[in-house]
Amino acid sequence: MSEPDNFSAPEEFPHDSEALLAWLTTLVRNHDSGTLAELRRTGTRTAAHIRAGWYGGDRQRDLFERMAFLFALYHQGQGKPSYGYGSLGAAAARIGGGAGRGPRDPGAQRLVERVVASRRVPWRHLQHTVVRLRTCEQQPPSWARLTEDLIQWNDREARIAYWWSVDFHTPAGRSRERTAAQEQQWKKR
Repeated sequence: MSEPDNFSAPEEFPHDSEALLAWLTTLVRNHDSGTLAELRRTGTRTAAHIRAGWYGGDRQRDLFERMAFLFALYHQGQGKPSYGYGSLGAAAARIGGGAGRGPRDPGAQRLVERVVASRRVPWRHLQHTVVRLRTCEQQPPSWARLTEDLIQWNDREARIAYWWSVDFHTPAGRSRERTAAQEQQWKKR
């Protein structure tokens, strides 16, 4: 008599954007320029990319590898890690110079328009946004939040591109951060 199969599929390994951020900020804090340089390489997957991908769990490996690239790009030559704050739209509102920032800066305006018009995750435009933020010496978006937003990029209910646009165009002096109540109100429409 044979024993019944008790085989069950293994549980899916979840992603952990906070753990990725903790690892990346440790690299900056410890001045691990070699690993950060590996993360900035494109075209080949290095050991650093693979490690970043493990934080993405079973479904988000590629996205986490790309997020590590963006983080390393922003922190090139930095001695202190920046966790960032706000959404990508709120961060893009900090781009600019003498003529104005955010919606008053034509370059920032075009960049955000390209980002929010994309059906797929707009990696190239995100890269340009991160570089512009670094060049303008402005804080990046919250890296953990950016990761979570990109995971939901194609979720119609999350409306990430819409909310980034709202955050970008919110007038200075008003909170650029949407509240849970605002999101629920818009989901009902």
